[in-house]
Amino acid sequence: MPRARGGAPAADGDETTRVPPEPLGALFLRFLRFGSLAWGGPVAQIAMIRKELVDEDRWISRDQFNRTLAVYQVLPGPEAHELCVYFGMLARGRVGGLLAGLGFMLPGFVLMFVLSWMYLSFGISPLFGAVFLGFQAAVVALIVRAVHRIGSHALHDKWLMAIAAIALIGSLLGVHFAVTLLVAGVAYALAGRGIRSVAALFLIAFVAGVAVYTFALRDAAGGASMLGTVPGPDYAEPGVASVGELFVSGLKAGLLTFGGAYTVIPFLQQDAVTSGGWMTNRQFLDGIALSGILPAPLIIFSTFIGYFGGGPLGAIAITVAIFFPAFAITLIGHQVLEGVIGNPAVHTFLDGVTAGVVGLIAATTIALFRAGVTNWQSLVIFVLALAAVYWWNAKAAVAGIVLGAGILGLLLFGSAVM
Repeated sequence: MPRARGGAPAADGDETTRVPPEPLGALFLRFLRFGSLAWGGPVAQIAMIRKELVDEDRWISRDQFNRTLAVYQVLPGPEAHELCVYFGMLARGRVGGLLAGLGFMLPGFVLMFVLSWMYLSFGISPLFGAVFLGFQAAVVALIVRAVHRIGSHALHDKWLMAIAAIALIGSLLGVHFAVTLLVAGVAYALAGRGIRSVAALFLIAFVAGVAVYTFALRDAAGGASMLGTVPGPDYAEPGVASVGELFVSGLKAGLLTFGGAYTVIPFLQQDAVTSGGWMTNRQFLDGIALSGILPAPLIIFSTFIGYFGGGPLGAIAITVAIFFPAFAITLIGHQVLEGVIGNPAVHTFLDGVTAGVVGLIAATTIALFRAGVTNWQSLVIFVLALAAVYWWNAKAAVAGIVLGAGILGLLLFGSAVM
């Protein structure tokens, strides 16, 4: 691995690669520019970073880049942001890493902060309400596509598929995600070590426990069915969460974003809507929609949740917390974690956790679908957006689909409010 100092040659022997001793100001501005152009989601963001720093400026070799990216794809946090911190650290040590990471996230944070302030300060007029109804249906389509994409990569054998299905059922029945993810990781680690009968019994015991727990709660509730996601509140006032609650929620979500930025959705939805009641599912979808039209990692929608839950300080607290693991993993322990992730047992456990997260996202998608697709107009927008998500692979696809859905929302819902 290259040393974390400017001018250090790559360790894999490629003498044509060299990290320049870039001034701190220039380094910050370089990554601020990356953040200002961060359209199109993580794939486009990573491609942009690779093109300039690997293919053109040759800071490190392609092999080193691929190995580093592989580590961040296993670890929690937005990979594109972690890569920026990594490159900044190579150039100017930990201070450089901190400045590079801040530069990349700052444009999206500022834009989302301003939009959150406008959303809460001025409210949504009936016409903008129609636009946001279109946004919500499109966001559900984007999340459905994300579940498919993440699942197609993460669920590469029958054990992982079964774990994801069990996690989905557990989430629908109200099992806490921490229990589900622990069971998922342990079960797949056992299966990976060849102890498949024990792994199967472990999963069966979990399912049996969930069934007993569910029926007990159903009886206690007078026979009401527990099947189905908790819908969340129908109305929520802003500013009901404390800064401490928001910080803890963000930190927890930042530590559990395995497999891409979309995997943060179930954890924040659980705290903000289902458990905390800080906001409704519709308002939650509005936050994701706003992040989709900004040049930023999708995870920046956490700023909206923080602003809605606790005002400006809440927005800052949850944003700092959710990005903290992404900074810390690289600045403090990249080399150590690179070795740990190389351990097959740890890798297998994390594969199981990722499968569990896929199930959690699928369960959350059901709740968000029920909130965002409530009539034939929103169903039409959802179907068209879903088709566009699969057909349109351009860099501006996400922003274009969300904005297009907003225009459709204005056309289909606008007449009802004019």
